Amino acid sequence: MRCKDTTALVTGGLKGIGLAIANRLAEEGSTVFITDIDKPSEDLNANINYINADVTNELDWKRVAQLIEDERGSLDILVNNAGVDCVGPVQKTSLKNWRRVMSINVDGAFLGVKHCYDILAKASEKRNGGASIVNISSMLSKVGYIDTSGYNASKGAISSFTKAIAVEFASKNISIRSNSVHPGFVHTPLLQQGMQNLVNEGVADSVDVLLDMLSEMTPIGRMAKPNEIANAVLFLASDESSYMVGSELVIDGGWTAR
Repeated sequence: MRCKDTTALVTGGLKGIGLAIANRLAEEGSTVFITDIDKPSEDLNANINYINADVTNELDWKRVAQLIEDERGSLDILVNNAGVDCVGPVQKTSLKNWRRVMSINVDGAFLGVKHCYDILAKASEKRNGGASIVNISSMLSKVGYIDTSGYNASKGAISSFTKAIAVEFASKNISIRSNSVHPGFVHTPLLQQGMQNLVNEGVADSVDVLLDMLSEMTPIGRMAKPNEIANAVLFLASDESSYMVGSELVIDGGWTAR
């Protein structure tokens, strides 16, 4: 029970990586709150509580933080996971789509840290390793990839934001650790939709062709499973990573090692 008696918040927690993270933290003893703009389509783990909220809406963030404070008193773990892609050539990417990916992927994380700061600080006073913020970035914050400039830019911003707040809190003796996770290609509904968008752009004949190509291009020879990312988040959320501040944990099957 590596997160026993803790409270966690995972954004975008109804599917894919977010749901895997929520389930893993709950399995390890955390009371987990998840936010999403969709509604649950199936029963959730008994230790997981759903809140309908939009990460780009500041009023929603204030409501979420207040709800958690009222019910639990403080917040030990914040996982900024909610995200969308933005696929297409840069010259064909609309400003509307560019702003959408920045709003969800970057503004959402900023607002989460801003409005959960007080309840994270409360938890840090009673927890040996302090409170933990885990921001989900991507290996594409480190390398370029065709037709994903908006997504790459948003995840690069997350990496820099994570380091900035990590140093800011540490230098002020605030026991809130901030680290980022950088997954490679993970077989999730978001990836599936991104591949479909590329098919619609005429990049390939089918989604399966693209998925096979991504697996072949990864040194380990396959894409990641959501739970493999969730296990890394669990480590950063737990006291086992108490000396990690502003770190980038890359889980990409060797993609960026070449």
